[in-house]
Amino acid sequence: MTPADIARVGELLGRVPQGQFEIVVRTKSGDPVVLRNAPFLDDGTPMPTRYWLLGEHETVIVGRLEASGGVNQAEADIGPTALEETHNRYAAERDAAIDPTHTGPRPFGGVGGTRVGVKCLHAHFGWWLAVGDDPVGQWVADKLDVSRDDYVVVNKQRTRPVFTSPVAAIDIGTNSTNLLIVDPQGNEIVREVNVTRLGKGVATSGLLDDTAIAATVQQLAVYASLLKQHNVETFRVTATEACRRASNANTFLDQAETVLGKRPEIISGVLEGQLAYRGALSKLEPHNGTTIVVDIGGGSTEVMIGVGNELQHTVSFPVGAVVLTETELHRDPPRPEELTNAIGLVTDFMDDLVREQPQVLDATRVVGVAGTIVTIAAVELGIARFDPVALHGMTLTREAAEDVFRTLATESLADRKSNPGLPPERADVIVGGCCALVGIMRRLRLPSITVSVHNLLDGVVQHILDPQ
Repeated sequence: MTPADIARVGELLGRVPQGQFEIVVRTKSGDPVVLRNAPFLDDGTPMPTRYWLLGEHETVIVGRLEASGGVNQAEADIGPTALEETHNRYAAERDAAIDPTHTGPRPFGGVGGTRVGVKCLHAHFGWWLAVGDDPVGQWVADKLDVSRDDYVVVNKQRTRPVFTSPVAAIDIGTNSTNLLIVDPQGNEIVREVNVTRLGKGVATSGLLDDTAIAATVQQLAVYASLLKQHNVETFRVTATEACRRASNANTFLDQAETVLGKRPEIISGVLEGQLAYRGALSKLEPHNGTTIVVDIGGGSTEVMIGVGNELQHTVSFPVGAVVLTETELHRDPPRPEELTNAIGLVTDFMDDLVREQPQVLDATRVVGVAGTIVTIAAVELGIARFDPVALHGMTLTREAAEDVFRTLATESLADRKSNPGLPPERADVIVGGCCALVGIMRRLRLPSITVSVHNLLDGVVQHILDPQ
């Protein structure tokens, strides 16, 4: 740090800095944004706030979010269990910087000096910018449409948690509800994918259906038993597009919390993409060029652009296999004009992506994940049972994807259900999923994609084991 840095920090704080600190986040032009403080001031006074947001622009926009009720909304959206875990992680990192021989007063509390709720969005956002594992900071970033890529993060310090028992992730999607349990080294113990169709009708009604809620909660109760059976102490539960859309999502979340003991997090499409990107590449060979990951879900589609394993841009579109089926495909089998409209809707979103991120056309590797793409690959191979060895890393050409699309789109639902590789519970929405994939491959001029059977679930458990 230069004398000019110290002077600028004093200017931004409005006072002379006290205690030892480092500048750990800067703007691209070099202006300080986040400080990391020592656990004690120079006179020995405990300093509970490890990360301090002082960016000239950032303090203003976060302050406006606080003034508009952001603290209460963040508390409601994140939930007490996730907040408690966040405060504990923050305190553990700060306490790890204290000399083990220290006696006397010590810093107390978590983010913002509290262990309960949200005291200050600035403190959470500062920690998040400095690459902390903070869902409130992520919530602020989503609300403000801010990316870490807009900043320079320096002198990163992460404490990797130590686990002695399995960890798990549950993903509650529009079409399926899924579970992954891994051991502390990340080796898979249990993987469950079950179609519960939580998002049935939500694209048109804006509401979660009572029957769908009941089916999903029933499946979550089964997962709760598996968590207990495998002695899982740490797990994360995410909910995606169906809950993002539904005005009655809290009705479902209340019931889910009752059976799981933890309230699901409704994650943004951007965060969903970030986690899916990490999961998709987790079991693939490293790649030095530009990678695109395409995740076609039931209610939304995420397209992620990165170089190697470093994600650079994520976009989420509110169309997926279930949404396209319910809004565009009304006949059995669908009429040609319905298929054209569905593909056209996807293409319109792709046009926006190409306009905003033209580098998407220059990708040297494209990876496809999640139920729609894996199912299309299974139909192409004609395998009656899910075979991760055959599917993972498979090259699915555009010609093959178009052929599967033509076959499934011209069959009745009854005939489709007997197609090898197509689970009967996915038969009613797979044509919508095909429209999404074909639309993407046509507009981005993709000759092929590489199939990955690892996805959002894998990204979540990796984030638990090694937060980034």
